[in-house]
Amino acid sequence: MTLKRKEQIHTLLKGIETGDEASVAVVNPDKYIQHNPQTHEGSEGLAALFKRLSKSSPRVNIVRIFSDGEYVFAHTEYEFDTSRVGFEVFRFEGDQTVEHWDNIQLRKGPNQSGHSMVDGGTLLTDIEKTESNRELVRAFISEVLINNKTHKMSYFVNAQPYIEHSPHLADELSPLHAALTRQSKEDVGFIQYDKPHKLLAEGNFVLAACEGFRDGVHTSFYDLYRIANSKIVEHWDTSESIPPRSEWKNENGKF
Repeated sequence: MTLKRKEQIHTLLKGIETGDEASVAVVNPDKYIQHNPQTHEGSEGLAALFKRLSKSSPRVNIVRIFSDGEYVFAHTEYEFDTSRVGFEVFRFEGDQTVEHWDNIQLRKGPNQSGHSMVDGGTLLTDIEKTESNRELVRAFISEVLINNKTHKMSYFVNAQPYIEHSPHLADELSPLHAALTRQSKEDVGFIQYDKPHKLLAEGNFVLAACEGFRDGVHTSFYDLYRIANSKIVEHWDTSESIPPRSEWKNENGKF
């Protein structure tokens, strides 16, 4: 079931390239809940979106794809008229997906350490440690990102090597520490995490979907962590501003 669902989502996302309406067959049109505020509900909304996007000769690359119970989540890169990087999350009931979330931003970088937003580790390991790795990330988000206990960072993150793919940061802990200890929302690069919404995990990878602010703007943060020996060793992310409700094309909310 896990492999089949991953293959179904791979086909769905690659359908963006062709505009093939058959690629959305995995979507249950009667139950589908769409959380992208810029997309209409249901498979009809997706089919129309794919058809429109295909006219720009897009390219889609699924860099990493994982499953967690009823969820499949993917780390993707898109080439439209602009280059973008995103995370896609789908919830399944049986053989069809019934709910979708995403977080997509313009590609930036490479960062100061020379890493792109998508390169790095892809090997899925430590399936038996899925739950302990999820709890490690949960504690890191609560203690360090939300409650700003940056002195505890080394409890959760392996300082050397720590590989950072965020275009705003660099390897090792000092750049992240500096970003989290900025005192004013007016400071460039200010990051404020307020609430975690999802923690999806498979083996040594954990994806967190959180809500907060970047530079004073209401923001959705998606962070993917790779864990080894009970420490975070690698990190990728996307951040996306949340549009005002008046601009939403559905009423389901970003999260």
